[in-house]
Amino acid sequence: MFKGFKEFLLRGNVVDLAVAVVIGAAFNAVVQKVVDSLINPIIGMVFKADSLDGALLVELPGGGSIAFGALIGAILNFLIVAAVVYFVFVMPMNKLRDMSKKDADEEVAAETEQELLVEIRDLLRAQATASGQVPAAPAAPEAPGAHRE
Repeated sequence: MFKGFKEFLLRGNVVDLAVAVVIGAAFNAVVQKVVDSLINPIIGMVFKADSLDGALLVELPGGGSIAFGALIGAILNFLIVAAVVYFVFVMPMNKLRDMSKKDADEEVAAETEQELLVEIRDLLRAQATASGQVPAAPAAPEAPGAHRE
């Protein structure tokens, strides 16, 4: 029973997810401080309120109010988090993935070129045989870095 639980906990996905949650919580604290210390004072200056939570309050006739400022604050928090996640994590990972994909494509192209050369050699050999010429025995390909003496 404990062995299965241990394997579950030590799986790469679970550890990655745990790290992501911890980093996300820490990052949320940073975003909240940016909103509290930078955005809220600007909003307070414009709307004569202490924070977004107190800005753009619409009083309802039966009591209570609608806090449009709090909604705007939540949207700003989301946009800041989304922008940082995209520019710090997603965009660099996409570039790394594209670079590795490009390298893999170049390897495939090199293999294809070699295959074409082999095909050309075989066609020339078949053409020489058909015309009655005896083709010379092909030399064995040299290993890279080998020198002939």
